[in-house]
Amino acid sequence: MAALRRTLHLASLAAGTRRTVAGSLAGSCLADRSLWDKLHAQPRQGSVCTFDWFFGYEEAQGLLLPLLEKSWAACPPRVLDVGCGTSSLCTGLYTKCPHPVDVLGVDFSPVAVAHMNSLLEGGQGQTPLCPGHPESSLHFMQADGQNLQPLASSGSFQLVLDKGTWDAVARGGLPGAYQLLAECLRVLSPQGTLIQFSDEDPDVRLPCLEKGSQGWTVTVQELGPFRGITYFAYMVQGSD
Repeated sequence: MAALRRTLHLASLAAGTRRTVAGSLAGSCLADRSLWDKLHAQPRQGSVCTFDWFFGYEEAQGLLLPLLEKSWAACPPRVLDVGCGTSSLCTGLYTKCPHPVDVLGVDFSPVAVAHMNSLLEGGQGQTPLCPGHPESSLHFMQADGQNLQPLASSGSFQLVLDKGTWDAVARGGLPGAYQLLAECLRVLSPQGTLIQFSDEDPDVRLPCLEKGSQGWTVTVQELGPFRGITYFAYMVQGSD
């Protein structure tokens, strides 16, 4: 039931802004890269340069900023957004976070990565993005979240974000989702935090996370409702 509700929600969102691919979202596997390439290639309406599943940076900042205020051994703290797509999560952290932060957005869609790099650099007549703190940085790279070895060493990020990526990968089978989780935890600092943002019910997601995150602490926090939908922040944390 939760998977069906999630699929219908994604399809309804797409219908409002990306009508030409709404049908394929409802009927295709969300783990298929060609589907996302097609989605991210769609023209954007007006001056909107990003597209968010679930919600964007504005709704998540109340949870993210306190984590970034912590005194990390790494300064600025490194943040990884796995499956960033064309979301405002990375750009919002970079342009609006008052604390220094080093943000890396990765996605397996080259179309999404190219769009976000263009947005960052001020392509197509846009103004380049400016950091909210002079020591902040933002980069986008093409990478598969199930294999981050080429770009990230173990324990190299203090905060790892997954906004709907587990949800999409799990549509192709739970083994892929568990591999995604394993890679996120591999690159996460032992004192760091992984956050999965989702609308999937805790009675479905928590057993999966507890199974795949042994030795870590798993908690959940309710977010919203946003536009009538209640979301959850599933947090996997190491020891302080």
